[in-house]
Amino acid sequence: MKRLNYLVNGLAALALIVLFSQCGGNSGQQTTAVAASADGVSGLKIAYVEVDTLLSKYKFCIDLNEAMVKKSENVRLTLNQKASDLDKQKQEFQTKVQNNAYLSPERAQQEYNRIAKLEQDLQNLSNKLQSELMSENEKNSIQLRDSINNFLKEYNKDKGYDFIISNTGFDNLLYANDAYNITQEILDGLNARYTPEKK
Repeated sequence: MKRLNYLVNGLAALALIVLFSQCGGNSGQQTTAVAASADGVSGLKIAYVEVDTLLSKYKFCIDLNEAMVKKSENVRLTLNQKASDLDKQKQEFQTKVQNNAYLSPERAQQEYNRIAKLEQDLQNLSNKLQSELMSENEKNSIQLRDSINNFLKEYNKDKGYDFIISNTGFDNLLYANDAYNITQEILDGLNARYTPEKK
């Protein structure tokens, strides 16, 4: 049961990490534009967006993450309950075997086989639920990326940036003048057009 708890908790953590990393890694089109001169090319408009800030404050991303945490918790609770029930049945079986409570060895073997099937069913359910979580997490990442990309396309029609670069910590952009940071502008625009689903 502890192994199952570690597995489910690990999967939940992995799902959130994947969501954040995919959001951050694929949001290169959601950065700030700045008029810059690079290698003699003047007039190039470049901007950057701080992806960490975007992911932590974009209401759609926050809602997706909260939904995934709830689903992960529900999966964990379901699997823990079933694992607890299975452990109880195993203990009862052990006690009956030790007390010779079964009328025949065949009956004991039948009960053993039934419990073994329950254990396999639980493992299959765990795999299925974890796979569904990962699939939903991937779907959420695509939705988030599409939402940001679509907004940036509309946003850039008026702004005319040649490049919008993502900045995640120190991964991509080591230094930039804050004048080229359009994170707040992008965040405000994304949040203004986001309408949460009715629950």
